[in-house]
Amino acid sequence: MRSASTIVIGTGIIGIATAYYLAKNHGQTRITLIDRDQPMAFTSAQSGENYRNWWPQPAMVAFTNRSTDLLEKIARDSGNRINMNRRGYALATRETNTDELVAQLHDGLGESAEKLLRYHSESRSDTYAPFDSSDWEGVPDGVDIVQNQALIRDRFPGYDPEIRTIIHIRRGGDISGQQLGMYMLDYLKSVGVKRVVGEVRNITQQDGFRVEIANSSGTETLAADQLVNAAGPFADKIAKMMGVDLPVYNTFQQKIAFEDRKGAIPRTMPFSIDLDGQKIDWSDEERDMLRNEPEFAWLAGMMPGAIHCRPDGGDAGKWVKLGWAYNETRAKATWEQQLDENFPDIVLRGAARLNPALKAYYGQLPRNMHHYGGWYTMTEENWPLIGQMGPEGAFMNCAMSGFGTMAACAAGELCAATIAGAECPDYAPGLSLARYDDAALMAALRAANKGVL
Repeated sequence: MRSASTIVIGTGIIGIATAYYLAKNHGQTRITLIDRDQPMAFTSAQSGENYRNWWPQPAMVAFTNRSTDLLEKIARDSGNRINMNRRGYALATRETNTDELVAQLHDGLGESAEKLLRYHSESRSDTYAPFDSSDWEGVPDGVDIVQNQALIRDRFPGYDPEIRTIIHIRRGGDISGQQLGMYMLDYLKSVGVKRVVGEVRNITQQDGFRVEIANSSGTETLAADQLVNAAGPFADKIAKMMGVDLPVYNTFQQKIAFEDRKGAIPRTMPFSIDLDGQKIDWSDEERDMLRNEPEFAWLAGMMPGAIHCRPDGGDAGKWVKLGWAYNETRAKATWEQQLDENFPDIVLRGAARLNPALKAYYGQLPRNMHHYGGWYTMTEENWPLIGQMGPEGAFMNCAMSGFGTMAACAAGELCAATIAGAECPDYAPGLSLARYDDAALMAALRAANKGVL
C-alpha cells in the first residue's frame, strides 16, 4: 500500500522541518514542497538564528527543550554543520528586585526549578561556569541568577556598569538557520521529495486537495491526499482558501547586522538582552527636534526594553546583530520589506545603553551594514499553531512569532506525528486549535502574555 501524498505549502524552515520529519520518522516521502521563491528566502532568511528554553509556561519549555534536543542531534550527526553554540541568553537589568522574573522561571521550570536555578549573590561564592566555549557539550542546564558585582564585571566587562543583575539562561545560544535548512533539504532530496516553485492561487477539495499554482510557465494544478499550511505570514491567506479563519496576526520587525571593525562586542558574549526600558541616547537638540515632529515624537519618550545584541559569525567572525522588536502595529503581510530608514540609528543608540562601546559607531555605521526585517506571525497568547486545521487531511504549522528557527525541529516533528497518526507529546493539544476549547488554559495564557523577544 502506497503512503499518502502530501503537499507542504511554504519552504521556510518550518515547512522544510515538517517534510523532513514526515519522511525521516514516518517514511512518508511522497511530498511536494511549494513556494513562490527559493527555500529559506523570505521570513527564515531574516531569522535572528537564536535558540532558548526560556518560557514562563511548562508546555513551551518542554516544546523548546525537545527542539533543542533535536538540534543537538543534528549538530552531532552533521559534524556541527549548523554551527551550534551554547553561550546562552543573558538578560541584563539595573534592578536588584527580580521577583517577577524569577516567578516566571519557576512557572516555566515547574518542579525542576529548585535544582535548575542557581543564585550568585555578593554573599555567595558559587561556581559560575564559563560560557566562552562554542561547543554545547558540558555547559550546565538551568539558569544562573547573578547579582555578584565582581562576577558581572569579570564575565561581562563590556556591559553598562549600572547593571546589577544578570539572568543567564544556559540552554540557549545560536545556530546557522540556513545550514539547518540545507541539511534537511539535502536529506529530502536524497529520498525523492519534490520541490515546485509557484504561488498558490486556489485550493479545492476533490479526492484530497487540488492546489492551483502560478509560475513562470503559467498555471498548473497539483493534487495530494494531505496538505500542510506552513506559509508563515501568509498562513491566514492559505487557511481562508480552505474556509478556515486562523486566530493570527502579523507585525513587521527589523534588525541590522554590521562588521564590528572596532571590536566593540566581545566574540564570546552571549545573546544579550537589555530588559530595561529607556530613553534613546539622543542629544538634547535631537530630542527637541523629535518632540516637535508629530510623526517622530514617540522616539523622544520612553521606549520598551528587550533590545538585543549578539556577535555573529562564530569565534572567527567580525559581525554583530542588533534587534529591537518594539513595533506593535498589526499589518497585512506583503512580499516587500517594510523598512524604516531611521531604524539603524534607533537600534544602534538603544543597544549602546547596555554595550556602551557601540557608541563608537554613532553616525558612522559601516557602508556594508545590512538592514533587514521580517514578519512576526503570532496568536494573541503567542503560542504556535500546530496540528489539524479544518478539513480532514489539512494540517498547519505556523504562528512562530520570533521563535521559528529555534522551534522548527520540534514543530516539524510534532506536525509530522500528527499527520502520520503517531503518538504525540503531552504538550501537543495546547499547541493546536484545541487549546481554544480550554477556557482555563486560555485565561491563564492571556493573563501571562509577555510577548516575545
